[in-house]
Amino acid sequence: QKGSTYSMEKAKIPRGVSSTTMGKTTPSQHQYEPGHGPYQTHEPGYGLYHMGTNLYEDQVPDPGPRELAIKNAKAYLLKTSVKSGVSLYDHLAEMLSKILDERPENPADIIENISKDVKCARFQKKLDTLRDEYEKHPTFELAEMYKTLFQKGGGGEGTDQEMEEETPETPLPNVMETAYYFEQAGIGLSLEEYYHVFLALKQLVTTHPIQTCRFWGKILGIEANYIVAEVEFREGEEEEEAEEEEVLEEGVKEGSEFKEEEDDEEEEKDEPPKPNYKPPPVIPKEENRTGANKFTYFVCNEAGKPWVRLPQVTPAQIVNARKIKKFFTGKLDAPIVSYPPFPGNEGNYLRAQIARISAGTQISPLGFYQFGEEEGDEEEEGGAGRDSYEENPDFEPISVMEMVDSLANWVHHVQNILMQGRCTWVNPLQKSEEEEEEDEEEEKPDEEEMQQEVGPPLLTPLSEDADIQTTPPWTAESSTNLIPQYALAVLYANLWLGAYAFAIGKRFDNIYIGWGHKYSPDNFSPQLPPPVQNEYLIGPEVTETTDPTVEEELALKAAQEEALAAEEMEEEDEDEDEDEDD
Repeated sequence: QKGSTYSMEKAKIPRGVSSTTMGKTTPSQHQYEPGHGPYQTHEPGYGLYHMGTNLYEDQVPDPGPRELAIKNAKAYLLKTSVKSGVSLYDHLAEMLSKILDERPENPADIIENISKDVKCARFQKKLDTLRDEYEKHPTFELAEMYKTLFQKGGGGEGTDQEMEEETPETPLPNVMETAYYFEQAGIGLSLEEYYHVFLALKQLVTTHPIQTCRFWGKILGIEANYIVAEVEFREGEEEEEAEEEEVLEEGVKEGSEFKEEEDDEEEEKDEPPKPNYKPPPVIPKEENRTGANKFTYFVCNEAGKPWVRLPQVTPAQIVNARKIKKFFTGKLDAPIVSYPPFPGNEGNYLRAQIARISAGTQISPLGFYQFGEEEGDEEEEGGAGRDSYEENPDFEPISVMEMVDSLANWVHHVQNILMQGRCTWVNPLQKSEEEEEEDEEEEKPDEEEMQQEVGPPLLTPLSEDADIQTTPPWTAESSTNLIPQYALAVLYANLWLGAYAFAIGKRFDNIYIGWGHKYSPDNFSPQLPPPVQNEYLIGPEVTETTDPTVEEELALKAAQEEALAAEEMEEEDEDEDEDEDD
C-alpha cells in the first residue's frame, strides 16, 4: 500500500517539476503573477529572470559554414538582371508555382517551354505616348464578312411561304449536291467553303435578274483567289448594261476622232514624213449571248465580299493571252506587264483565260444535248456551224464503265475558239458599202484575201482531241474500285490542269480549280521582240558615192567641153539656115 500511494502521489507531480520543489515558490512563478516578486512589470529590472532571456541580445553568434554557403547562394539568386530587372530566384519561384498550379505531365521535358511562357507573360511594352492603332483579328474580320451570308432578306411567315413557292423556279444551283459528287472523287473545296460559296451565289441571284447560274470554279492567285460564277441574264435585262458599255465606247471613239482632227490641222501647218506602216485591221468582238461572250461571269475574292462583273472579252485579248503567261494577283485593276503588250488589266486577262478554259474543258455525256430542229443542217457562213443546243428529253444514261473506257462517250458543249480569237470567223478585210464606194473613187491595189478558218463543230467527241506529244488530253477513271455499282465516272484534263468533270446517270457537272495556266510540255519562253526596222529605204538616191580620181575628172571635163563645142556648132548651123531662107 505504501508503494502504491507513493506512485500515485508521484503521478500527480507535473512533468518538468521535481518533487523537491513541490510546495515552494520559485522566481519564475512570480513572472506570471503580477504584483509579486522583487520587480514589477514597469520596473527596469523586470525580465532579468525570464526564461530564454539574455543579457547580451545584440551579440549574434557567428554562423556555421553551411549556413554561410546557403546565405551566399540565396544572395546570388536574388541578384536582378540588368535587362529585365527580374532575379533568378523570382523566376524559379514563378515557374514552380505555375507547375504546381497547372500540374502538366512530364514537367521535366517541358521546363524550357514553361520558362519561356513565364517570361512572355511578364513582358510589357514600354510606355508610348502615341495612340495604339486598333487592329482587327483576321478571325474577327472573317466572321464579320460571313455574317452577311447568314442573314435573311426578310422576316415573317409570309416571306417563308413565298420562298417555298419560288424555290422550284430559282436559278440558284445546288452547290452542296455537286460538292457531294466531287468529294467522292477527292476533288473540290472543303464543305465549309462550299457552303459559303452556296450562300454567296444566293446573294448574287437575289440581287441580279439572272436566268441561269452555275459555280464555275476557283482560280488561284498570289495575294488573293477568284471565285467565279457563270450566269446568264434574262432576256432584255442585259440590254441596259450593254447600252451603257456602248455609250462609253462611243465616247472614247469620239474623243479619239477629235484628237485626230486636231492632229490633221497641225499636220497641215507642218507635214512630217508619213510612215508606210499600216496597222492590222481590228477584229470585232462577238455580241452578247454568242460565241465567247455567251455567258457573263462574276468574280469575288472571298465568299461574302461583293461580286464584280467581268467585262466582255475581245478577240485581241484572247490572241494575246495565248502568247503570255502571268500569275494572277487577286486585284482586278492590276496592270499586265508583258510582251506582247496585253490590251487591258488583270480583269480582262482573267476573262480571256476563263473563255479559253471553258472552250477546252466544258464537257458532257454523249447524247445529253442535241441540236434544235429550227437550225437545220446548213452551216453558217463563218464555218463554225451550229452555235446552240438544247437538252435531249430522250437521253438514255450511259453506264459508268463505258464512259471510263471510251472518250467517245464525252463531247464538248462549248464552241471552240479559233486562232482569230472568235468562235465564228469574220473577214476583217470585208468592208461596208460606204467604205467600198470610197475605195472605188480612190483606186488602190488589190489586197490579199485572208483564208477562212474552220474549227471543230459543236458537240465534238473528246476522242478527236489532239494528244500532248505522248500524253493523252484526258484521263478517265472511276471514283472507286471497291464498290463499282455506286462509282462515278471522273475525267481529268491534262491540257488545263485543274479542270474536272464527273457523270453518273443523268447527273454531270464541270469545275475548275487551278492557276489558270495551260499545260506546256516545254518550258515557257516569252516571245522575242521583232527586229529593228530600217529607218529609210536604201537606194542610189541616198547612197553616198566615192570621190572620183584625177583621170576621171579630166575625162569628164573633156567630155563637157566636147558637148559645149557640139552645141555651138549646131547653133551656128541653125543660124546659117535661117539666113539662107531670108
